[in-house]
Amino acid sequence: MTPGIRGDADAVTVIERADSTNRSCGSRSGLAVSVGLSALVLILAGAAAARAAEPQTVSFSARDGVQITGSLFLPDKRPAPAVIVLHMMTRSRHDWDGAAPKFTEAGVAVLSIDFRRAGQPAIDAKGNDDLADLVLDVEAAKAYLAARPDIAGSRIGIAGASVGANVAVMAAANDGSVKSLALLSPSLEYRNLRMEPALKKYGSRPALLVASSEDPYALRSARGMVAMGDGPRELRVLSGAGHGTTMLNRDQDLASALVDWFVRTLL
Repeated sequence: MTPGIRGDADAVTVIERADSTNRSCGSRSGLAVSVGLSALVLILAGAAAARAAEPQTVSFSARDGVQITGSLFLPDKRPAPAVIVLHMMTRSRHDWDGAAPKFTEAGVAVLSIDFRRAGQPAIDAKGNDDLADLVLDVEAAKAYLAARPDIAGSRIGIAGASVGANVAVMAAANDGSVKSLALLSPSLEYRNLRMEPALKKYGSRPALLVASSEDPYALRSARGMVAMGDGPRELRVLSGAGHGTTMLNRDQDLASALVDWFVRTLL
């Protein structure tokens, strides 16, 4: 909640009393000062909001030595719970820039990262696509957050879009301290990233599944995942919202729904 700024009415009252010998002049003067003070308040509030929304550019190494770059958005109150957010293939961490301030306003930090190779697959020794090393990027992001004194290391969740959704589940399945997941346009199988065994291993922890009605494979996958694992599973079906992080732009309520989910499951 943004703190309210009080005092404008008192300032106008003082001005009106001081100029009561000339009511007409005082009225105009009071109005001008009131408008000026209101404009100043808006400018200062806007500047404060802009500063709060500015992320820190951070970097850290995965355990195979690959350097990972991210944007860290911090709320005013710390230590704070945090959410690692993951982009689609060929996209970047900046897909989450518009949603991140909504998290920080609710008291939740956000770390968006750029996957190695922009999330595109490596080619293994047999010539097959391999996305498994993207899990190392998320593992490194989680370790980075957990080591920061301004982050509540025991209250970290992950949100991922498209391939990022599958990577999020793989990372959380391997790390029992990940408290919550939100999966945008997940796939039952994305190249070599299979959801069913990972979600069953994720177990009793909560997961939010989001897909749009005109994205049939993602919607079918999300519906199937509701029954995977024995924890709370919540399905949110959108209409005309597209795929992955595109849904954040097309559905104006989605970012707030994600914030609400993580507030409920992390705080």
